[in-house]
Amino acid sequence: MGGVEKYSEPKDVFVNGDKISAIGNFPDKGADQVIDGGGAYLAPGFIDANTDSDHYISLFDYPEQEDFLRQGVTTIMGGMCGASLAPLLYGSLESIQKWGDVGKVNVDWHSVQEFFAALERRPLGVNFGTLIGHSTIRRALIGGSIRELTKNELGVFGGTLRRAIEEGGMGLSTGLGYVHSYKTPYSELKFLASITKELGGVYATHLRRTDGELMESIDETIKLASDTGIKTVVSHFTPIIGAEAEYEKGLKKIEALPKEFDFHFDIYPFTTSVLALYTFLPPWVRSGGREVMLANIKDQWMKPRIVKDMSKMNPWDFTIAQAPGNDHVVGKTLHDLVDIFNIPDYREALLKLMVITELRGVAFYRNINANLITIALKSPRSLIASNAASFRETSPVKALKPERATSTFTKFLSLVETKNLMPLENAVKKITSEPARKFGLKGRGTIKEGNYADLALFSFKESRKEAVISMDCEVACVVVNGGVAFKNGGFTGNFAGHVLRHG
Repeated sequence: MGGVEKYSEPKDVFVNGDKISAIGNFPDKGADQVIDGGGAYLAPGFIDANTDSDHYISLFDYPEQEDFLRQGVTTIMGGMCGASLAPLLYGSLESIQKWGDVGKVNVDWHSVQEFFAALERRPLGVNFGTLIGHSTIRRALIGGSIRELTKNELGVFGGTLRRAIEEGGMGLSTGLGYVHSYKTPYSELKFLASITKELGGVYATHLRRTDGELMESIDETIKLASDTGIKTVVSHFTPIIGAEAEYEKGLKKIEALPKEFDFHFDIYPFTTSVLALYTFLPPWVRSGGREVMLANIKDQWMKPRIVKDMSKMNPWDFTIAQAPGNDHVVGKTLHDLVDIFNIPDYREALLKLMVITELRGVAFYRNINANLITIALKSPRSLIASNAASFRETSPVKALKPERATSTFTKFLSLVETKNLMPLENAVKKITSEPARKFGLKGRGTIKEGNYADLALFSFKESRKEAVISMDCEVACVVVNGGVAFKNGGFTGNFAGHVLRHG
Protein backbone atom coordinates (compact mmCIF):
# COMPACT_ATOMS: atom_id res chain seq x y z
CA MET A 1 0.00 0.00 0.00
CA GLY A 2 1.00 3.66 -0.05
CA GLY A 3 0.72 4.65 -3.66
CA VAL A 4 2.59 2.01 -5.64
CA GLU A 5 0.26 -0.94 -5.84
CA LYS A 6 -2.13 -2.88 -3.65
CA TYR A 7 -1.30 -6.57 -3.65
CA SER A 8 -4.24 -8.99 -3.88
CA GLU A 9 -2.26 -11.77 -2.22
CA PRO A 10 0.38 -11.85 0.52
CA LYS A 11 3.91 -10.82 -0.49
CA ASP A 12 7.28 -10.91 1.18
CA VAL A 13 9.30 -7.72 1.59
CA PHE A 14 13.02 -8.37 1.79
CA VAL A 15 15.16 -5.71 3.48
CA ASN A 16 18.91 -5.43 3.05
CA GLY A 17 20.67 -2.74 5.04
CA ASP A 18 18.47 0.36 5.12
CA LYS A 19 16.70 -0.34 1.80
CA ILE A 20 13.98 -2.59 0.42
CA SER A 21 15.84 -4.98 -1.86
CA ALA A 22 13.01 -7.19 -3.15
CA ILE A 23 9.24 -7.68 -3.07
CA GLY A 24 7.73 -11.04 -4.00
CA ASN A 25 7.60 -14.61 -2.71
CA PHE A 26 10.81 -15.94 -1.19
CA PRO A 27 9.97 -19.24 0.57
CA ASP A 28 13.59 -20.42 0.43
CA LYS A 29 15.36 -17.15 1.12
CA GLY A 30 17.05 -16.84 4.51
CA ALA A 31 17.13 -13.74 6.70
CA ASP A 32 18.66 -12.70 10.02
CA GLN A 33 15.21 -11.76 11.27
CA VAL A 34 11.78 -12.79 10.02
CA ILE A 35 8.65 -10.85 10.99
CA ASP A 36 5.37 -12.63 10.41
CA GLY A 37 2.78 -10.11 9.22
CA GLY A 38 0.03 -12.61 8.54
CA GLY A 39 -3.43 -11.05 8.99
CA ALA A 40 -2.07 -7.51 9.11
CA TYR A 41 -1.43 -4.64 6.71
CA LEU A 42 2.09 -3.58 5.78
CA ALA A 43 2.32 0.10 4.90
CA PRO A 44 5.14 2.57 4.38
CA GLY A 45 6.13 4.22 7.65
CA PHE A 46 3.74 7.06 8.45
CA ILE A 47 4.92 10.66 8.03
CA ASP A 48 3.85 13.23 10.60
CA ALA A 49 3.65 16.52 8.72
CA ASN A 50 3.74 18.80 11.79
CA THR A 51 5.42 17.99 15.11
CA ASP A 52 6.81 19.81 18.16
CA SER A 53 9.62 17.56 19.42
CA ASP A 54 12.14 20.19 18.35
CA HIS A 55 10.16 22.97 20.08
CA TYR A 56 10.06 21.00 23.34
CA ILE A 57 13.75 19.98 22.96
CA SER A 58 12.75 16.32 23.36
CA LEU A 59 14.72 15.40 20.24
CA PHE A 60 17.71 15.71 22.57
CA ASP A 61 16.50 14.41 25.93
CA TYR A 62 14.16 11.71 24.57
CA PRO A 63 15.77 10.50 21.32
CA GLU A 64 13.65 7.33 21.27
CA GLN A 65 10.57 9.39 20.27
CA GLU A 66 8.55 6.30 21.15
CA ASP A 67 5.17 8.06 21.10
CA PHE A 68 5.56 8.38 17.34
CA LEU A 69 6.87 4.87 16.79
CA ARG A 70 3.98 3.20 18.58
CA GLN A 71 1.62 4.93 16.12
CA GLY A 72 3.57 3.68 13.09
CA VAL A 73 5.30 7.02 12.46
CA THR A 74 8.84 6.78 11.09
CA THR A 75 9.38 10.38 9.93
CA ILE A 76 8.54 13.65 11.68
CA MET A 77 8.68 17.21 10.34
CA GLY A 78 9.79 20.04 12.62
CA GLY A 79 10.54 23.74 12.39
CA MET A 80 6.84 24.58 12.28
CA CYS A 81 4.91 27.71 13.30
CA GLY A 82 7.85 30.00 12.57
CA ALA A 83 10.26 28.42 15.05
CA SER A 84 13.18 26.12 14.22
CA LEU A 85 16.35 25.01 15.99
CA ALA A 86 18.46 26.48 13.18
CA PRO A 87 19.79 28.72 11.81
CA LEU A 88 20.78 30.61 14.95
CA LEU A 89 22.55 33.85 14.09
CA TYR A 90 23.63 34.38 17.70
CA GLY A 91 23.23 30.90 19.15
CA SER A 92 20.04 31.60 21.13
CA LEU A 93 16.67 29.82 21.08
CA GLU A 94 14.28 32.63 22.05
CA SER A 95 11.78 31.68 19.34
CA ILE A 96 10.95 28.37 21.07
CA GLN A 97 10.96 29.50 24.70
CA LYS A 98 7.13 29.54 24.79
CA TRP A 99 7.19 25.74 24.34
CA GLY A 100 10.28 24.27 25.95
CA ASP A 101 13.03 24.89 28.46
CA VAL A 102 15.77 26.26 26.23
CA GLY A 103 18.30 25.76 29.02
CA LYS A 104 18.12 21.98 28.62
CA VAL A 105 20.34 21.84 25.54
CA ASN A 106 23.89 22.98 24.97
CA VAL A 107 23.67 24.91 21.70
CA ASP A 108 26.91 24.32 19.80
CA TRP A 109 25.72 25.28 16.33
CA HIS A 110 24.65 28.29 14.30
CA SER A 111 23.96 27.14 10.73
CA VAL A 112 21.58 24.42 9.57
CA GLN A 113 24.57 22.38 8.45
CA GLU A 114 26.11 22.59 11.93
CA PHE A 115 22.76 21.74 13.55
CA PHE A 116 22.34 18.63 11.41
CA ALA A 117 25.90 17.58 12.22
CA ALA A 118 25.18 18.00 15.95
CA LEU A 119 21.97 15.99 15.63
CA GLU A 120 23.71 13.21 13.72
CA ARG A 121 26.18 12.78 16.57
CA ARG A 122 23.24 11.76 18.76
CA PRO A 123 20.90 8.75 18.61
CA LEU A 124 17.55 9.28 16.91
CA GLY A 125 14.59 6.89 16.92
CA VAL A 126 12.77 8.40 13.92
CA ASN A 127 13.71 10.34 10.80
CA PHE A 128 13.65 14.12 11.25
CA GLY A 129 13.42 16.95 8.75
CA THR A 130 12.92 20.64 9.48
CA LEU A 131 11.55 23.76 7.89
CA ILE A 132 13.24 27.08 8.60
CA GLY A 133 11.45 29.23 11.16
CA HIS A 134 10.55 32.77 10.09
CA SER A 135 10.42 34.02 13.69
CA THR A 136 13.74 32.33 14.51
CA ILE A 137 15.56 34.46 11.93
CA ARG A 138 13.44 37.59 12.38
CA ARG A 139 13.93 37.75 16.14
CA ALA A 140 17.66 37.19 15.74
CA LEU A 141 17.73 40.21 13.44
CA ILE A 142 15.61 42.69 15.43
CA GLY A 143 15.10 41.12 18.87
CA GLY A 144 11.69 41.51 20.45
CA SER A 145 10.75 44.55 18.38
CA ILE A 146 7.39 44.49 16.61
CA ARG A 147 8.08 46.39 13.40
CA GLU A 148 8.72 46.05 9.69
CA LEU A 149 12.20 45.07 8.56
CA THR A 150 14.41 47.60 6.84
CA LYS A 151 15.53 46.94 3.28
CA ASN A 152 18.96 45.88 4.54
CA GLU A 153 17.49 43.58 7.21
CA LEU A 154 15.22 41.96 4.65
CA GLY A 155 18.23 41.37 2.41
CA VAL A 156 20.10 39.67 5.25
CA PHE A 157 17.00 37.61 6.02
CA GLY A 158 16.75 36.45 2.41
CA GLY A 159 20.40 35.45 2.29
CA THR A 160 20.12 33.57 5.57
CA LEU A 161 17.02 31.71 4.41
CA ARG A 162 18.63 30.81 1.08
CA ARG A 163 21.68 29.35 2.77
CA ALA A 164 19.54 27.45 5.31
CA ILE A 165 17.50 25.72 2.58
CA GLU A 166 20.60 25.01 0.51
CA GLU A 167 22.06 23.30 3.59
CA GLY A 168 19.04 21.02 3.91
CA GLY A 169 16.07 22.94 5.32
CA MET A 170 12.80 21.75 3.78
CA GLY A 171 11.35 25.23 3.32
CA LEU A 172 9.93 28.13 5.32
CA SER A 173 7.40 28.21 8.15
CA THR A 174 5.60 31.19 9.67
CA GLY A 175 3.72 31.58 12.94
CA LEU A 176 1.59 34.56 11.99
CA GLY A 177 -0.78 33.97 14.88
CA TYR A 178 2.01 34.60 17.40
CA VAL A 179 2.87 38.01 18.73
CA HIS A 180 6.28 38.50 17.09
CA SER A 181 4.98 37.68 13.60
CA TYR A 182 1.37 38.84 13.71
CA LYS A 183 2.07 42.15 11.96
CA THR A 184 4.47 40.76 9.35
CA PRO A 185 3.62 42.54 6.07
CA TYR A 186 2.57 40.61 2.99
CA SER A 187 5.52 42.03 1.03
CA GLU A 188 7.95 40.33 3.41
CA LEU A 189 6.12 37.00 3.14
CA LYS A 190 6.11 37.22 -0.67
CA PHE A 191 9.84 37.98 -0.81
CA LEU A 192 10.73 35.03 1.42
CA ALA A 193 8.24 32.66 -0.21
CA SER A 194 9.70 33.49 -3.62
CA ILE A 195 13.17 32.44 -2.44
CA THR A 196 11.73 29.25 -0.97
CA LYS A 197 9.88 28.48 -4.22
CA GLU A 198 13.03 29.07 -6.27
CA LEU A 199 14.82 26.44 -4.17
CA GLY A 200 11.95 23.94 -4.36
CA GLY A 201 10.93 24.26 -0.72
CA VAL A 202 7.58 24.13 1.10
CA TYR A 203 5.79 26.97 2.87
CA ALA A 204 3.87 26.10 6.06
CA THR A 205 1.92 28.72 7.98
CA HIS A 206 0.12 29.11 11.26
CA LEU A 207 -2.64 31.51 10.17
CA ARG A 208 -2.89 35.04 11.60
CA ARG A 209 -6.49 34.50 12.72
CA THR A 210 -8.59 31.39 13.36
CA ASP A 211 -11.71 33.16 14.62
CA GLY A 212 -14.37 35.19 12.83
CA GLU A 213 -11.66 36.72 10.61
CA LEU A 214 -10.38 33.35 9.42
CA MET A 215 -11.31 33.96 5.77
CA GLU A 216 -9.02 36.98 5.59
CA SER A 217 -6.11 34.74 6.63
CA ILE A 218 -7.11 32.01 4.17
CA ASP A 219 -7.38 34.55 1.34
CA GLU A 220 -3.93 35.92 2.18
CA THR A 221 -2.38 32.44 2.13
CA ILE A 222 -4.04 31.50 -1.16
CA LYS A 223 -2.89 34.80 -2.69
CA LEU A 224 0.69 34.06 -1.60
CA ALA A 225 0.51 30.59 -3.16
CA SER A 226 -0.92 32.10 -6.35
CA ASP A 227 1.61 34.96 -6.56
CA THR A 228 4.66 32.77 -5.95
CA GLY A 229 3.56 29.25 -7.00
CA ILE A 230 4.95 27.83 -3.76
CA LYS A 231 3.86 24.48 -2.28
CA THR A 232 1.78 25.42 0.75
CA VAL A 233 0.51 23.79 3.94
CA VAL A 234 -1.83 25.56 6.37
CA SER A 235 -0.79 24.29 9.79
CA HIS A 236 -3.36 22.76 12.17
CA PHE A 237 -6.36 24.08 10.24
CA THR A 238 -9.01 23.24 12.82
CA PRO A 239 -12.69 24.30 13.15
CA ILE A 240 -12.79 26.42 16.30
CA ILE A 241 -16.14 26.46 18.07
CA GLY A 242 -17.81 29.79 17.38
CA ALA A 243 -16.11 30.22 14.01
CA GLU A 244 -17.65 27.21 12.23
CA ALA A 245 -19.27 29.23 9.43
CA GLU A 246 -15.96 30.86 8.56
CA TYR A 247 -14.22 27.49 8.68
CA GLU A 248 -16.68 25.89 6.28
CA LYS A 249 -16.24 28.79 3.87
CA GLY A 250 -12.47 28.46 4.12
CA LEU A 251 -12.54 24.69 3.63
CA LYS A 252 -14.75 24.98 0.54
CA LYS A 253 -12.47 27.67 -0.91
CA ILE A 254 -9.39 25.49 -0.41
CA GLU A 255 -11.08 22.45 -1.94
CA ALA A 256 -12.20 24.51 -4.94
CA LEU A 257 -8.64 25.54 -5.82
CA PRO A 258 -7.42 24.42 -9.27
CA LYS A 259 -5.55 21.11 -9.34
CA GLU A 260 -2.28 22.84 -10.18
CA PHE A 261 -2.33 24.51 -6.75
CA ASP A 262 -0.11 22.35 -4.53
CA PHE A 263 -2.06 23.48 -1.46
CA HIS A 264 -2.86 21.42 1.64
CA PHE A 265 -3.70 21.81 5.30
CA ASP A 266 -2.81 19.54 8.20
CA ILE A 267 -5.25 18.41 10.87
CA TYR A 268 -5.59 15.96 13.77
CA PRO A 269 -8.69 13.91 14.72
CA PHE A 270 -9.22 15.42 18.18
CA THR A 271 -11.25 18.27 19.69
CA THR A 272 -8.64 19.77 22.03
CA SER A 273 -6.15 22.53 21.20
CA VAL A 274 -2.76 22.91 22.89
CA LEU A 275 -2.20 26.62 23.44
CA ALA A 276 0.40 28.89 24.99
CA LEU A 277 -1.21 30.79 27.88
CA TYR A 278 -0.64 34.22 26.36
CA THR A 279 -2.88 33.35 23.39
CA PHE A 280 -5.85 33.79 25.75
CA LEU A 281 -5.03 37.48 26.21
CA PRO A 282 -6.98 40.12 24.24
CA PRO A 283 -5.31 40.99 20.92
CA TRP A 284 -4.38 44.49 22.06
CA VAL A 285 -2.36 43.07 24.96
CA ARG A 286 -0.44 40.75 22.60
CA SER A 287 1.06 43.69 20.71
CA GLY A 288 4.49 43.44 22.35
CA GLY A 289 7.01 40.77 23.25
CA ARG A 290 6.82 38.54 26.32
CA GLU A 291 8.41 41.12 28.60
CA VAL A 292 5.93 43.79 27.48
CA MET A 293 2.95 41.44 27.86
CA LEU A 294 4.16 40.38 31.29
CA ALA A 295 4.48 44.00 32.41
CA ASN A 296 0.96 44.72 31.13
CA ILE A 297 -0.72 41.84 32.98
CA LYS A 298 1.10 42.81 36.20
CA ASP A 299 -0.10 46.41 35.90
CA GLN A 300 -2.92 46.84 38.43
CA TRP A 301 -4.36 49.77 36.47
CA MET A 302 -4.61 47.75 33.25
CA LYS A 303 -5.79 44.53 34.88
CA PRO A 304 -9.56 45.30 34.98
CA ARG A 305 -9.62 46.19 31.28
CA ILE A 306 -7.64 43.06 30.34
CA VAL A 307 -10.03 40.85 32.31
CA LYS A 308 -13.04 42.56 30.75
CA ASP A 309 -11.69 42.08 27.20
CA MET A 310 -10.68 38.42 27.61
CA SER A 311 -12.86 36.02 25.60
CA LYS A 312 -15.43 33.99 27.49
CA MET A 313 -14.63 30.29 27.86
CA ASN A 314 -15.79 27.21 29.68
CA PRO A 315 -13.42 26.85 32.67
CA TRP A 316 -14.14 23.09 32.86
CA ASP A 317 -12.80 22.67 29.29
CA PHE A 318 -9.48 24.35 30.16
CA THR A 319 -6.77 22.07 31.63
CA ILE A 320 -3.27 23.19 32.59
CA ALA A 321 -0.76 21.03 30.72
CA GLN A 322 2.48 22.72 31.72
CA ALA A 323 3.25 25.42 34.31
CA PRO A 324 7.01 25.90 34.82
CA GLY A 325 7.82 26.37 38.48
CA ASN A 326 4.24 25.52 39.50
CA ASP A 327 3.88 21.78 38.97
CA HIS A 328 1.13 21.61 41.62
CA VAL A 329 -1.39 23.12 39.19
CA VAL A 330 -0.59 20.82 36.23
CA GLY A 331 -3.65 18.72 35.48
CA LYS A 332 -6.00 21.19 37.15
CA THR A 333 -8.83 22.88 35.30
CA LEU A 334 -9.39 26.61 35.19
CA HIS A 335 -12.41 25.98 37.41
CA ASP A 336 -10.05 24.36 39.95
CA LEU A 337 -7.82 27.45 39.90
CA VAL A 338 -10.71 29.58 41.11
CA ASP A 339 -10.61 27.59 44.37
CA ILE A 340 -6.82 27.19 44.51
CA PHE A 341 -6.21 30.93 44.11
CA ASN A 342 -9.39 31.91 45.99
CA ILE A 343 -10.34 34.22 43.12
CA PRO A 344 -14.04 34.27 42.13
CA ASP A 345 -13.59 35.22 38.45
CA TYR A 346 -11.97 32.49 36.30
CA ARG A 347 -10.49 35.11 33.98
CA GLU A 348 -8.68 36.73 36.91
CA ALA A 349 -7.50 33.28 37.96
CA LEU A 350 -6.13 32.69 34.44
CA LEU A 351 -4.37 36.05 34.56
CA LYS A 352 -2.71 35.09 37.84
CA LEU A 353 -1.60 31.78 36.29
CA MET A 354 0.01 33.75 33.47
CA VAL A 355 1.85 35.91 36.00
CA ILE A 356 3.20 33.09 38.18
CA THR A 357 4.37 31.11 35.12
CA GLU A 358 5.74 34.29 33.50
CA LEU A 359 3.66 33.46 30.41
CA ARG A 360 5.53 30.18 29.83
CA GLY A 361 2.60 27.88 30.58
CA VAL A 362 0.63 25.68 28.19
CA ALA A 363 -3.01 24.62 28.35
CA PHE A 364 -5.33 22.07 26.75
CA TYR A 365 -8.58 23.70 25.66
CA ARG A 366 -11.52 21.78 24.22
CA ASN A 367 -12.62 24.21 21.53
CA ILE A 368 -12.82 22.26 18.25
CA ASN A 369 -16.01 21.18 16.44
CA ALA A 370 -16.01 17.37 16.14
CA ASN A 371 -18.39 17.13 13.16
CA LEU A 372 -16.32 19.50 11.03
CA ILE A 373 -13.14 17.64 12.00
CA THR A 374 -14.58 14.51 10.38
CA ILE A 375 -15.45 16.42 7.21
CA ALA A 376 -11.96 17.94 7.03
CA LEU A 377 -10.26 14.57 7.53
CA LYS A 378 -11.95 13.35 4.35
CA SER A 379 -10.79 16.31 2.29
CA PRO A 380 -8.33 15.49 -0.52
CA ARG A 381 -6.44 18.61 0.60
CA SER A 382 -5.84 17.39 4.17
CA LEU A 383 -2.70 15.84 5.61
CA ILE A 384 -2.63 14.20 9.04
CA ALA A 385 -0.36 15.64 11.71
CA SER A 386 -0.12 15.35 15.47
CA ASN A 387 1.18 18.89 16.05
CA ALA A 388 2.66 17.35 19.20
CA ALA A 389 5.92 16.30 20.83
CA SER A 390 7.07 12.95 22.14
CA PHE A 391 8.62 13.35 25.57
CA ARG A 392 9.59 11.13 28.47
CA GLU A 393 6.94 10.53 31.14
CA THR A 394 9.55 11.21 33.83
CA SER A 395 10.69 14.50 32.30
CA PRO A 396 12.04 16.98 34.92
CA VAL A 397 9.42 19.47 33.74
CA LYS A 398 5.98 18.14 34.65
CA ALA A 399 3.69 18.16 31.63
CA LEU A 400 0.60 16.37 30.35
CA LYS A 401 0.60 14.62 27.01
CA PRO A 402 -2.32 15.40 24.73
CA GLU A 403 -4.05 12.44 23.07
CA ARG A 404 -2.69 13.48 19.72
CA ALA A 405 0.89 12.96 20.96
CA THR A 406 0.25 9.25 21.44
CA SER A 407 -2.51 8.23 19.03
CA THR A 408 -3.10 10.66 16.13
CA PHE A 409 -2.40 8.13 13.38
CA THR A 410 -4.00 5.11 15.00
CA LYS A 411 -7.08 7.23 15.80
CA PHE A 412 -7.27 8.42 12.19
CA LEU A 413 -7.06 4.90 10.79
CA SER A 414 -9.60 3.67 13.36
CA LEU A 415 -12.03 6.37 12.24
CA VAL A 416 -11.44 5.45 8.59
CA GLU A 417 -12.21 1.81 9.27
CA THR A 418 -15.09 2.39 11.71
CA LYS A 419 -16.89 5.16 9.82
CA ASN A 420 -15.80 4.21 6.32
CA LEU A 421 -14.48 7.74 5.72
CA MET A 422 -12.56 6.66 2.63
CA PRO A 423 -10.92 3.54 1.17
CA LEU A 424 -8.12 2.38 3.46
CA GLU A 425 -5.61 2.63 0.63
CA ASN A 426 -6.47 6.34 0.20
CA ALA A 427 -6.09 6.90 3.94
CA VAL A 428 -2.64 5.31 3.88
CA LYS A 429 -1.58 7.52 0.97
CA LYS A 430 -2.66 10.58 3.00
CA ILE A 431 -0.11 9.67 5.70
CA THR A 432 2.68 8.26 3.52
CA SER A 433 3.15 8.97 -0.17
CA GLU A 434 1.35 12.34 -0.23
CA PRO A 435 3.41 14.04 2.53
CA ALA A 436 6.56 12.38 1.12
CA ARG A 437 5.85 14.01 -2.23
CA LYS A 438 4.91 17.32 -0.60
CA PHE A 439 8.14 17.63 1.38
CA GLY A 440 10.35 16.06 -1.30
CA LEU A 441 11.31 13.01 0.77
CA LYS A 442 12.84 10.93 -1.99
CA GLY A 443 12.86 7.17 -1.52
CA ARG A 444 10.22 7.30 1.20
CA GLY A 445 6.44 7.08 1.41
CA THR A 446 6.01 3.99 -0.79
CA ILE A 447 6.91 0.32 -0.54
CA LYS A 448 9.14 -0.10 -3.55
CA GLU A 449 12.37 -1.89 -4.34
CA GLY A 450 15.27 0.51 -3.75
CA ASN A 451 13.32 2.73 -1.34
CA TYR A 452 14.29 3.16 2.28
CA ALA A 453 12.83 0.45 4.49
CA ASP A 454 10.48 2.59 6.59
CA LEU A 455 7.59 0.22 7.34
CA ALA A 456 4.58 -0.03 9.65
CA LEU A 457 2.70 -3.28 10.32
CA PHE A 458 -0.82 -2.67 11.65
CA SER A 459 -4.19 -4.35 12.04
CA PHE A 460 -7.68 -3.62 13.37
CA LYS A 461 -9.39 -5.09 16.41
CA GLU A 462 -13.11 -4.81 17.06
CA SER A 463 -14.10 -3.21 20.35
CA ARG A 464 -17.44 -2.34 21.95
CA LYS A 465 -18.27 0.49 24.30
CA GLU A 466 -21.86 1.07 25.38
CA ALA A 467 -23.21 -0.83 22.35
CA VAL A 468 -21.01 1.20 19.97
CA ILE A 469 -18.75 -0.93 17.80
CA SER A 470 -15.43 0.49 16.65
CA MET A 471 -12.39 -0.89 14.85
CA ASP A 472 -9.31 0.03 16.85
CA CYS A 473 -6.02 0.29 14.98
CA GLU A 474 -3.07 -1.48 16.58
CA VAL A 475 0.56 -1.19 15.43
CA ALA A 476 2.54 -4.39 15.86
CA CYS A 477 5.92 -3.54 14.39
CA VAL A 478 7.75 -0.50 12.98
CA VAL A 479 10.91 -0.57 10.87
CA VAL A 480 13.01 2.58 10.44
CA ASN A 481 15.68 2.54 7.73
CA GLY A 482 15.79 -1.25 7.85
CA GLY A 483 16.06 -1.49 11.63
CA VAL A 484 13.25 -2.88 13.79
CA ALA A 485 12.53 0.06 16.11
CA PHE A 486 9.21 -0.93 17.67
CA LYS A 487 7.94 -4.43 18.45
CA ASN A 488 6.02 -6.25 21.19
CA GLY A 489 4.55 -2.98 22.43
CA GLY A 490 7.77 -1.06 23.00
CA PHE A 491 10.94 0.54 21.69
CA THR A 492 13.57 -2.05 20.79
CA GLY A 493 16.58 0.13 21.50
CA ASN A 494 17.39 0.44 17.80
CA PHE A 495 18.14 4.10 17.01
CA ALA A 496 17.88 3.93 13.24
CA GLY A 497 16.52 7.40 12.46
CA HIS A 498 18.18 9.67 9.88
CA VAL A 499 18.39 13.43 9.58
CA LEU A 500 16.58 14.25 6.33
CA ARG A 501 17.85 17.06 4.12
CA HIS A 502 16.04 18.95 1.38
CA GLY A 503 16.98 17.65 -2.04
